[in-house]
Amino acid sequence: MKSITIKGSERESVGKKASKALRNAGKVPCVLYGGDKPLHFTADELSFKEIVYTPNAHTAVIDLGGKKFNAVLQDIQFHPVTDKILHVDFYQLFSDKLVTMNIPVNLLGSSPGVRNGGRLLWRKRKLAIKALPDNLPDFFNVDISTLKIGGYITVASLLNDDFTILHPDSTLVVQVKSARNAVLIDEDEEEGAEGAEAAEGAEAAEASTEAKE
Repeated sequence: MKSITIKGSERESVGKKASKALRNAGKVPCVLYGGDKPLHFTADELSFKEIVYTPNAHTAVIDLGGKKFNAVLQDIQFHPVTDKILHVDFYQLFSDKLVTMNIPVNLLGSSPGVRNGGRLLWRKRKLAIKALPDNLPDFFNVDISTLKIGGYITVASLLNDDFTILHPDSTLVVQVKSARNAVLIDEDEEEGAEGAEAAEGAEAAEASTEAKE
């Protein structure tokens, strides 16, 4: 999984007044949990652009002037009016400790059910998993190229020995439901229609040749 480096510095003082002064200076108060004790630090607000304002999942490298910590974003607080970042919590990663993270779902291909008028319902855009840091996937690729009207894909088809998906196996990830104008065509009918069209074309060509003779 891709890591985003966030450079910052340890905080000498904590509290509401100190935090307000930091925010006025374009800094964001942060806390790193998971170690022996919480580590308070601050970083420029622009440092969070690639890890916060993205649909992708990333880990972080917290660089505090020579001290580096691998972490994941745990919680973030925004101002209710301006949407400015007010506070960020990170959780420190250790190679031998499991971590919980939300992983995005990517849909691949074109659904024949949608082409026939069905409605694609993307039920889970992210899935929560638990894994060792080295086994965290960047995303789940879900192939919908064979998904017909009434078809669906559940968590059961995404199970992997490298991680545990924290949803029931029967959880719907994506499905295609029938719409009023949907056309129900199965593969045999499609092949039959294609064969009929080909036969009609051959008969027409043969009749044209006979007419010329």
